[in-house]
Amino acid sequence: MANGNFIWNVGRKYFAAGVIGLAISDRYASLMAVRGSSMAPTFNPYERKSSRSVSDDYVLVEKLCLGKYEFVRGDVVVFRSPSNYKEKNVKRITALPGDSVHLPSFDTVRIPSGHCWVEGDSSACSLDSRSFGPIPLGLICGRITHVEWPPQRMGKVDSGVSEDRLPFTT
Repeated sequence: MANGNFIWNVGRKYFAAGVIGLAISDRYASLMAVRGSSMAPTFNPYERKSSRSVSDDYVLVEKLCLGKYEFVRGDVVVFRSPSNYKEKNVKRITALPGDSVHLPSFDTVRIPSGHCWVEGDSSACSLDSRSFGPIPLGLICGRITHVEWPPQRMGKVDSGVSEDRLPFTT
């Protein structure tokens, strides 16, 4: 009987730890792997051709920003793909509601309320707002603040946007 009691106590502690861990990763912060080269050199600057490589960057995604959707230009965010809700993408916000963005086709897009414009740092290989337009802020899952792995790249994520990528506001 003592063996059953021991198993029950251990199981109960692991269950409680799991629930607490789930609540933290759902509400406050979580770790995520960033794959692909669309955000190089910010993430995966030494990307290999394999789909899952040891060179993937693992990042900290903070979710407190979702309370009031307070984002600034330059924030690197994780968002659900507008065409496939199960797919998550990582891009940098370059324009916010009310901004206007010039496209290479000489078109100008005004960002509507409740939306933002996202672009990859490596524009040559990035599927972003230039392809699917502004994304609703409600699709954003969190903001990437730090690279946690690999150890030699550990640190805060730069949230700067170069001058040539800034939109103009009217």
